[in-house]
Amino acid sequence: MKTALTIAGSDSSGGAGIQADIKTMMAHGIYAMSAITALTAQNTTGITGIMEVEPEFLAKQMDCIFTDIYPDAVKIGMVSSGELISMIAKKLRQYDARNIVVDPVMVATSRARLIDENAVRTLKEELLPLAAVLTPNIPEAEVLSGMEIHTEEDMVRASEVIYDQYGCSVLCKGGHQKFTANDLLYKEGKTIWFKGDRIANPNTHGTGCTLSSAIASNLAKDVSIEEAVRRAKSYVSSALEAMLDLGKGSGPLNHCFAMEPYHMTD
Repeated sequence: MKTALTIAGSDSSGGAGIQADIKTMMAHGIYAMSAITALTAQNTTGITGIMEVEPEFLAKQMDCIFTDIYPDAVKIGMVSSGELISMIAKKLRQYDARNIVVDPVMVATSRARLIDENAVRTLKEELLPLAAVLTPNIPEAEVLSGMEIHTEEDMVRASEVIYDQYGCSVLCKGGHQKFTANDLLYKEGKTIWFKGDRIANPNTHGTGCTLSSAIASNLAKDVSIEEAVRRAKSYVSSALEAMLDLGKGSGPLNHCFAMEPYHMTD
């Protein structure tokens, strides 16, 4: 069985963070492991508390994983402090981790900044150059490229800037556009568009976590980056189309839409 590691925060409501990552990896037939960067108290309506782990404890988690069940891919989600980001990068280099997918969570849908400038600087200098794929949304791509993005042509130019700076493939997610959900993969000077219609489902909690974990799951299976993105986008679309409706706010996707219940009885 192929394996994957998620390095991210815990979502107590199960829709995002490591919970979404583990569900996604399992749905892809991947053995999932986790190194938790923070505990959060949250649900579909918002976050009420965050408790970060110490960098040394995060290092112990990663040591235990890499020295026992070595992951075929690694997904990294939201990490809010420069110290934790630096420790993650140190351990990834130490163990020569492969197929690293970084979801550079920096800007909320409301365009509020989620991490401070020191953490952004550490992310850029230490972690992003290790990635095989980055999955920024449009506001995050603006931060990484230093330019505003208003059109699909801007998405191409920004992705090229990011690729030139960090040397990794860039999946610029177009979900912030009003009428389409077209994503752009920029890889080694080649642009590949993944077209998609907006799905009329307000329950999108954890969509970014799910997409990046699906990409990592497919990379663990040794498929190309282009094919991993294609499969991941299809998986997320199907999880949205399942129209799961839980909670009082923006609810989670149905990560297990294709799975049969185990020993279900009437």
